Amino acid sequence: MFWKDKIVLVTGHTGFKGSWLCIYLLELGAKVIGYSLDSKNEKDNYNLSNLKDRIIDIKGDIRDFNKLSEVFKKYNPDIVFHLAAQPLVIESYKNPHETYETNVMGTLNVLEGMKTISKKSVGIIITTDKCYENKEQLWGYRENDTLGGYDLYSSSKACCEILVNSYRNSFFNEDKYNEHQKSISTVRAGNVIGGGDWSEHRLIPDFIKAFESNEKVIIRSPKSIRPWQHVIEPLNGYLLLAEKTYENPLKFAGAYNFGPDTNEIMTVESLGNKISKYLGTNNLIKIEEDNSFYETKLLLLDNSKSKIELGWRPVLKTDEVINFTIDWYKNYIYEDVYEICKKQIQEYTFIKEKRMNIFN
Repeated sequence: MFWKDKIVLVTGHTGFKGSWLCIYLLELGAKVIGYSLDSKNEKDNYNLSNLKDRIIDIKGDIRDFNKLSEVFKKYNPDIVFHLAAQPLVIESYKNPHETYETNVMGTLNVLEGMKTISKKSVGIIITTDKCYENKEQLWGYRENDTLGGYDLYSSSKACCEILVNSYRNSFFNEDKYNEHQKSISTVRAGNVIGGGDWSEHRLIPDFIKAFESNEKVIIRSPKSIRPWQHVIEPLNGYLLLAEKTYENPLKFAGAYNFGPDTNEIMTVESLGNKISKYLGTNNLIKIEEDNSFYETKLLLLDNSKSKIELGWRPVLKTDEVINFTIDWYKNYIYEDVYEICKKQIQEYTFIKEKRMNIFN
């Protein structure tokens, strides 16, 4: 089994995606080191799944180059997943300096850390679907499309993509692979949802908070279209990419999109109505459109490269995505959260294997 006893460093492990990735890795048998700031909410998936007692848990700022460097030198990881980031568009308008320092300089620190690894290693740098120059087009963006970013968050992630490519050329050039033995990829995922996310200004947490407090969810951009997917879907892609790259580093390093098929995309309002139905209420939404700051209305990803080159594909239908998500929030108070996540990963794996046989 590939992941058994692999030393894996996950930055941003206290975050929503990072915590799910750690659980996924633990179930695969990896030895996980987490490096991140403290979680922001006591009900975060990281806290409720008690991850701090299951992994090597290191609290630190991704901008702290000296501390991060010591982690790289001490643990000498086989695989690095870099998720630590300032992840919100609205927050980037409020705090441009922090956004760029965290997202760009933090990524630079990780890349510098990888230079110190004294063996074969793979780096997977998580950016975003918003790194493209968004032209509101009706077809999905491909990995070789123009990078851009209207808002500060999106542009910071586009900068990360350029930065990684520069390091790939300058320090991890494939022509000198036998010398450095490093292979780095970037991954761009759509809007991920799932249990354990309590972040501000995100659709699912807003719905759950409103439902638990018997209030309404204010929807400010109801017609916006996003590539919604359950968090396990792209994580499965990241793991597959890391495994294939480790085994064949000169073939797979590059940029990859992980998003749903176009027949599964929907508007914010449509998703909100489905969530309301699953929560057992039809009166949870209040629409108040807000144009005080710019955010893209239409954003689609082309996942062809990941399908063709990696053999990855999204397997969950929209209703299954919502069911997985709402099931977590309905049960987190009463059940062991780590076990909830574990069971959902197992269920996803079962569905994936069953449907991949059909696809193949």
